[in-house]
This record gives sequence, structure tokens and C-alpha cells, in this order.
Amino acid sequence: MSMPFYVSPEQWMKDKADFARKGIARGKGLAAMVYDDGILICAENSSATLRKISEIYDRIAFAGAGRYNEYDRLRIAGVRHADLKGYSFSREDVDAQSLANAYAQMLHDVFTHEVKPMEVDILVAEAAGDRTGDRLFHILYDGTVVDEEGVTVLGGDAEAIANRLRQTYRPGLSLEEALRAAVSALAGADRTLAPTELEVAVLARANSGRTFQRLTRDQVAAALVSGEAAGDGQAPDDGQAPEEGQASEG
Repeated sequence: MSMPFYVSPEQWMKDKADFARKGIARGKGLAAMVYDDGILICAENSSATLRKISEIYDRIAFAGAGRYNEYDRLRIAGVRHADLKGYSFSREDVDAQSLANAYAQMLHDVFTHEVKPMEVDILVAEAAGDRTGDRLFHILYDGTVVDEEGVTVLGGDAEAIANRLRQTYRPGLSLEEALRAAVSALAGADRTLAPTELEVAVLARANSGRTFQRLTRDQVAAALVSGEAAGDGQAPDDGQAPEEGQASEG
């Protein structure tokens, strides 16, 4: 009689976590940050049809990194969850925290009970009436929820991108400054990302009702040029390094 195959629960969970992290690391990066008039989400994505950033509800956005078909399935589930709750109760009852908790339960159940975990990290962002109420929830592949402050990064090379982004981020950035900081962090020192390689969307709190808005490639190009012009105009001319938060490159 053959012995049954046995793997300890600790080793099984570790193997599944390693598998999910490797799948997510193969995806391209995505950065989100609070700026002076809302929340900016910027992803490296050259596809014109496969979206990494989407609208969930009036003031709530969704973004995913990793395996596209898996996080798109989560996006659809989130839309249905928000629509049902808004219809059953009130639109004001739909918020990012309840959505993040629902996603966390779904991802945790899959990670715990299924053989293959979901190879995704997702973001649920909500723009409030002012910056103090903006929320960025980063939900990991195993259902862990991280309530981020100001900035968050998903996808491949996330740690390095986050380190670069936090060096240039400061509260109250304009849209152009935030976009330039996000693109610079995603690209790194050795690359340059063109507008055709980016997917950018904002939750603009100045908009009434639905705040989600995609930026066209022309708008992204114009914002990057405007940010470069502003950076050139503010660059110090005494040979000293720029102050923290100011861009030092064109």
C-alpha cells in the first residue's frame, strides 16, 4: 500500500504565496497617488483595449496588476457588488472600505481553499470631498488589506518603484507634477516611457457625481510637457541640488 502524499500546511501556503508573487512580478507596474484635486492612477500599459484601471462607482476606481483575466473578473464582481448595495440601500452607502473588505474575503477564500491562488494585486481608490478623506486600499493576493497613505504601487518591481516615487512625492502636488512623478518612478533611470505606453486615469473631486476620468494620450503628453516646463522654470541656478519634492530631470 502506497503512502499518501503529504505537504505541511505551512509549506503549502508558502508555495502558493511564492507562486502568486512570481506571477504578479511578471506584470508591469502601476502607481497611484493623491494630488491636490483628487487621485491619479498611472500604469505602464501599451494596450489600447485591455484596461488595468477602471471605474467601479461614482467616486471609486479599481486597478489591478498581475494576470489580466483574474483581476478583470474581480473588477466585474466589484461593479455588481457596488450596484447591488447602491440599489438596495443608498448610493452613499457604497464606499471603498466595504469594497476592499469584500475583495479581501474573496481573495483570502481562493488563497486558502483553492489549489491555485489568484496572481493579482488590486487597488480600490476613493476620492472624497478633501484630501484628508481620500482612500487607497491595496489588497494583496492572499486577501491582506493595506490602507495606504498618499501613494501606493502594484505589480512588478513594486518596491523599487515605490522607493523612487516616495522620493518625489509630497502632499498637494498638481496633476502635472503627480503624473510626471509617477511616470518617472515607473520608468526608472534607464528608460523613458512615452504616452503611448501609459494608461492614466484620475478621480477628480471637482467633478460632481461621477469623478472617474481617463486621460487621453494627447492629454498625458500635454501634462508631461507642462510638468517639464514648470520644472525647468523652477530649477535652481546656484548649482545646488533641488529641494525635496522638486523634479531634477527633464
